[in-house]
Amino acid sequence: MKKYLPLIVLAVLAVLPLIGLSTYTMHMIILVIMWATVGMAWNLLAGYCGQVSFGHAAYFGVGAYTSGILYSHLNMSPWWGIPISIVVVTIFSFLLGLMVLRLRGPFFTLATLAMGEVMRVTAENLVWLTGGSTGILIRERTWIDKTHYYYIILAIAVVTFLVIKLLVRSKMGYYFMAIREDQDAAESLGINTTLYKTIALCISGALTGIAGAFYTNYMGYIDPEVVFALHDVSIVTIMIVMVGGVATLSGPFVGAAIMVLLAELVRSQLADLVRSMPSLGAAHQVFFGILLILIIIFLPNGIVGDFQKIKRMFRVGGACK
Repeated sequence: MKKYLPLIVLAVLAVLPLIGLSTYTMHMIILVIMWATVGMAWNLLAGYCGQVSFGHAAYFGVGAYTSGILYSHLNMSPWWGIPISIVVVTIFSFLLGLMVLRLRGPFFTLATLAMGEVMRVTAENLVWLTGGSTGILIRERTWIDKTHYYYIILAIAVVTFLVIKLLVRSKMGYYFMAIREDQDAAESLGINTTLYKTIALCISGALTGIAGAFYTNYMGYIDPEVVFALHDVSIVTIMIVMVGGVATLSGPFVGAAIMVLLAELVRSQLADLVRSMPSLGAAHQVFFGILLILIIIFLPNGIVGDFQKIKRMFRVGGACK
């Protein structure tokens, strides 16, 4: 049964739009699948290769602006941004890797965080190219119905899942995990750690960029504060994987479902309070920060990684055994 679980889940997801879900429900599911895709991409680099990035907003934003610039400057369909972003973001990731992959541990993390902020400021100032703070608006939407968008992001998520699954179960995946466990020991065994970290970074960045390009087409509007946001992209991506399970294939899906739905619940409950007290507008971020601390303390491997532990916690009479 466990062997066929991914196929069962995929079959259920494939028929979901056919049961007459509301537009709002479809929107939420699309966001869950999109963020699961970004989470899987981050998990490849950080979970399997051990290179913890706080700058995935940079790849997401570059992918998003690839679609936006093709539309606004070249009069091309923004959907061309999805295949073209693979090339653009891979090159960007490679160039970034030349600078940051020489660093280790917290120094690497801080360098990626800085790069995300550098890209945000750059996009704000390159007004002739990006529109600056005004952003880019896609005036001609391809579809009004969300079903088409749903199947596109589902296909992207499935391809991302298969790519990462094949990678982590290949020889390259073992090299990634060897680097994660002990980079010096991996080098002593003859593994070219710089090469394989660069490969992991480029693949992770490209997959994130594809999600960014989809975001442009789906939402119809982007600006630097949205697609290069540290808290709404980079931090949310990390929380999705931490909650779902680091270095697990299904963890990002579980984490994305929890985080997206919980964020919407918290925001809807706080809506009236925010209108009367604008200072509470970021209260949900405080809530998620507390949630992340609790997850790290009690479920360090996430819900999927510590699923057996969770079962023991809730087993009837488990505390008495």
